[in-house]
Amino acid sequence: MSKPKLIRITTIPLSLRVLLKGQLRFMSQEFEVVGVSSAGSDLEEVHQNEGIRVEAIEMTRQITPVQDLISLWKLYRWLKKEKPQIVHTHTPKAGIIGMLAAKLAGVPHRLHTVAGLPLMEATSKKRILLDFVEKLTYAAATKVYPNSKGLYDFILENQYTIESKLKLIANGSSNGIDTTYFRPDVIVEKEKNELKKELGIGEEDFVFVFVGRLVGDKGINELVSAFSQLTTQNSELRTHNPKLRTHNPKLLLVGPLETDLDPLKPETIKEIESNPHIVSVGFQKDVRSYFAISDALVFPSYREGFPNVVMQAGAMGLPAIVSDINGCNEIIVEGENGTIIPPKNAEALYTAMQNIMNDSSYYKHLAANARRMIKSRYEQTVVWQAILEEYRKL
Repeated sequence: MSKPKLIRITTIPLSLRVLLKGQLRFMSQEFEVVGVSSAGSDLEEVHQNEGIRVEAIEMTRQITPVQDLISLWKLYRWLKKEKPQIVHTHTPKAGIIGMLAAKLAGVPHRLHTVAGLPLMEATSKKRILLDFVEKLTYAAATKVYPNSKGLYDFILENQYTIESKLKLIANGSSNGIDTTYFRPDVIVEKEKNELKKELGIGEEDFVFVFVGRLVGDKGINELVSAFSQLTTQNSELRTHNPKLRTHNPKLLLVGPLETDLDPLKPETIKEIESNPHIVSVGFQKDVRSYFAISDALVFPSYREGFPNVVMQAGAMGLPAIVSDINGCNEIIVEGENGTIIPPKNAEALYTAMQNIMNDSSYYKHLAANARRMIKSRYEQTVVWQAILEEYRKL
């Protein structure tokens, strides 16, 4: 007996490769899984790593009506030929194109996961357009899965769809976290010391790490401003009292600098390039060694669905400073495994960074809880099993 066919769609192949890592192979035990996204080397990696068939259909992340219609037509024709039982989309553009194409092709079960809404930061005509697109996506879907309670509430408040279509799976998250892969002892001391030496990080440095795209809505402008204030204050303290034993703050930026959709302010880029206490290493396939040489995650994003980075850092034993936005404020419990600050607030970020660096007992308390609180709530196999059970019900 042949397996039922499950199509998973994202806009770019990196999302399939990273955000759904391992899940596609897990689902292929019961389904014939096909991964769909734009073309790229990452798509071939998905084929190799997950052991599934893949299909390249070009989609853009920008608002491109002509290209979007072409993508819709190509996906519709392909789905008519494939005849899947389930189409499950992720990311906004894949959502609207995938759900409309699946509905037109007569796919019985059309599922869309919401893992962050760019429209939260949009205004005026752009917000009106994105609101319409979101409603259209949910109208074409048979089930919508916000991956955090905050997103669930936001969707209802804005009347994008009816409550009966919505469901929060497990405790949130699209893929959970593999706590055997992300664990503190995975990087040996020798490797840590070599990386610290390479990056110019000393024994007395307190390392704040950010992992993600270096763009405005990740809070990078505020982060760099707050960190610059922190280094200035630390330098002044040492100048006035040379015998004072304080940590040297370092900021480790792990992620690509994007200059098209949401570029950083020129003064932010200048500070990143000129401040000797800021180390930017670009995109890294494996971020575990960078977590391993860091002391705390700082993640001042404006909007998220359910951020993997915060779970990854916690599983590696790092407390986190996060914005009071959905997802982040569910993973982090104030004063237990991190601290929560208002978004877009450089001063609050500076204060939180100062407190976590200078109050050793506070820091140790947060760090002691970090891994335990992730492992108990977001272990990957629990999330995968909950998604599989949802598929089985269909």
